[in-house]
This record gives sequence, structure tokens and C-alpha cells, in this order.
Amino acid sequence: MGPRKLHLASISALSIFLYVFAHTNSAQAFPVADGTYPPEAEGPAAESSDMDEQLELTPGPQPRVVDVDDYRARADAGDHTEAFLQAWKEACNSSDYPSVLLVPEGKTYLLMPVSFNGPCRATTITATIRGTLEAPSNRSVWLDRDLQEWITFDNIDHLRVLGGGTLNGNGHQWWINSCKTNRSMRCVTGPTALYFRRCNHLVVEGLQIRDSMQMHVVIAYSWRVLVSRLLITAPGWSPNTDGIHVSNSREVLMSGCIISTGDDCISIVTGSMFIRATGIFCGPGHGISIGSLGANKSWAHVSDVLVEKATLVGTTNGVRIKTWQGGDGHAERITFQDITMHNVTNPVIIDQNYCDSMTPCHEQGSAVAINNIRYRNIRGTSSSKVAINFVCSNSVHCDGIVMQDVSLVGEGSYVSCSYMNARVVELGYNFPYCRAEM
Repeated sequence: MGPRKLHLASISALSIFLYVFAHTNSAQAFPVADGTYPPEAEGPAAESSDMDEQLELTPGPQPRVVDVDDYRARADAGDHTEAFLQAWKEACNSSDYPSVLLVPEGKTYLLMPVSFNGPCRATTITATIRGTLEAPSNRSVWLDRDLQEWITFDNIDHLRVLGGGTLNGNGHQWWINSCKTNRSMRCVTGPTALYFRRCNHLVVEGLQIRDSMQMHVVIAYSWRVLVSRLLITAPGWSPNTDGIHVSNSREVLMSGCIISTGDDCISIVTGSMFIRATGIFCGPGHGISIGSLGANKSWAHVSDVLVEKATLVGTTNGVRIKTWQGGDGHAERITFQDITMHNVTNPVIIDQNYCDSMTPCHEQGSAVAINNIRYRNIRGTSSSKVAINFVCSNSVHCDGIVMQDVSLVGEGSYVSCSYMNARVVELGYNFPYCRAEM
């Protein structure tokens, strides 16, 4: 698909999927301890929360606007990193009032790996990106300095990053030199395009992020985060290009995003609790995943996750939980509901024998425990004969899996459900019917 067609398709998709959302507090939006919902709401409530109130503009001093163009050398047509750092320093520390870092529309800026650090003196800071930010395509910029991030925001409270602009990761050289596309190449970790670390009360909204070297957006060690209306794109063959990756964070809401990449559209990994993804369009890609968890015999914990109102098209997995053998910990109280699948391989899958390794993985005596998992109102078509597949560990069985009104049919063929080492309860009408593999 050419750039013009992609642009037109993106506009059409945005008109369908972008809408006003409501965020509730944690007690309303997520299952309570026994895996059920409060009696007043079967699913997330629609009332506004404290977070919504904090996001509303309140009367006060006018924000100070710092334009990055005011810091560019007049003859500078190359690297703009220093201008951005100087503008950030001014916006972050100039006053005790709100401030805005402005990236003007209609211009392109080359940025080397850069970190915008806090804490800031400004009460709130908004990075308004209206132009285009370009990453260098030369891999040595990162490899020579052992860097794994392109644009980083670190230790900043009340940060908003928005504006409708574009971040272009220029990741093609990373993809063709990946050991996953060329086994003769050495395996190296590519940079993340946009990394948020230790950012509380964070809003990321209305950006286009494309062709990252590896992951597009990472939320790590952060609390009370809103990510909405992102358009994230990379070719379906691009390796490790996860759309949104959540790690060690709490109370994260992802809403109204369109994600088309070569890896997980959304991945939620250890240390993450009270995570909600709603109104997500995913495809192509590897689906929406919990994990992977427990690699290298590590301890992992993910809980209280709600994935709802998602549409997946042509993905290699649908909704997935994946854990390595030999790990420890828990993945629990996770709900997938109101999800539509079109031509999806492995629409519903739990894999406790996950192995993304160049060498074989051997059976281990421990595993990350998986329990209290609910699938409700999931419908669509499967491109694989096994539409529902729960492959659970011989040592730590999956417990408390509930299937309610799940209906998946084949693309011209019969589909089945199978599971082993799992306790599955079926409610309502389900097809295919699940049977245990002995």
C-alpha cells in the first residue's frame, strides 16, 4: 500500500475508532478480588473519575509556550537535538506555572537519541508535537553508544505529550539486520521509539508513530497513565515492533488506538496492575498479549487487566497469555470481553510453554501460575483449525478459566477447542465446545 492509500485508510479507520471515552476509578473499571464485577456494572462503569477531573483544564495562569524553533541555529539543516534539549530545559524549569514545549507544524526535525528528564519545576508540562520527528537511519548511532531508546521522558509528573504530529523511527535497517529475519546476523536489541519511565499522571494522545526500530511506545514504572488515539504502524514482517508495551505500571488506560505492526499490538508484562485497553484496532500483528512472563526463571506478576471492545484483523494471535517454563509468580484476574476477530490465527490462546529462543526450551518444574481468566462475548472467524487452545504446564495447571458466549467459526473449515492441564468452565453458548487433551 502506497503512502497516499495508507493515509486515506488511516483517515477512514480513525473516523471509525476515535471517540470520546470515560475512565472510571479502579474499583469500578476492573474485576474485584474474586474475578467478578461490582453488582451495579457488568463491566466498566461509564461515570467519570478523579483522573478525568484532573485532565480537565482549570482556570489559572496562562502556560508559558517555548517554541523549539527559537533555539535552532539559523543555518542548521541537520541535527536538531540540542535545540530540543535547550527548549526542554526552559519549559521544564523556567517557572512554577504550566508550560508548553511546542514543535511547530509543517516542519521535520532530525533527533538523535535524546532524554527529556525531570523532575520539572513547572506544575504541568505539555509537549505539543505538530511537526515530524525523524530518527537517524544509521544503526551505529545507537550501537556505538549501546543505547536502546530514541526519545525518552524520565521522572516527570503531570506530563502531556500530544499534538497530532508524527514520530518516524526509520527502522528498516534494524529489521533487515535482525536475527529473526536473517539468522546469520547477531541478535541485538533495537531502540524503542518513545519511552516513558517514572512518569505519573501521564497523558499521551493523538500522535502517529511509525516504523520504530523495535517497540514503538513503552510505559514503564509509571502510575495513572492515559494513552489514547494513537496511530501506530510498521510492516507486518518487521520483527519485535510491539505497538504499546506496559511494564511495572499501575492504572494504565489505553483507548481508541489503531495499531498495525510486526509484533504484539499491546503487550503487558510483569509488575503491571489495573490495566485497561478499550476500543483497540489491531492488525496486522501478533495480537494483544499478557507476557511474555517468567523468562530466564524470573518471577513475574500481572493482575487486574481488562481488554474490551477490540477488533483484530489478520493477526497471528488473538488474545494471548504467554509464559516461559521455569518462571514463577502469577497472571490473574484477567478479562477479555466484547472482542471481534476476523481471519485470526489462534484467536484465544494460553501458552505456558512459550519459547522465543534460537535454542530449544526444555520442560521445567515450575511455571508462572495462571488463574481467574475470563473470556466473554468473543466472536469472529479463525484461520487456524484450533480456535481456542489452552496449553498449560504439567507442573502448575491453569485454574479458573471461564468461557462465556464465545463463538468462533472457521474460514471455510471446522474449528475446535482443546486444552490440557487446565480447569475450564463454560457458561452461556460457546462454540467450539472445549474438550480436554489427556
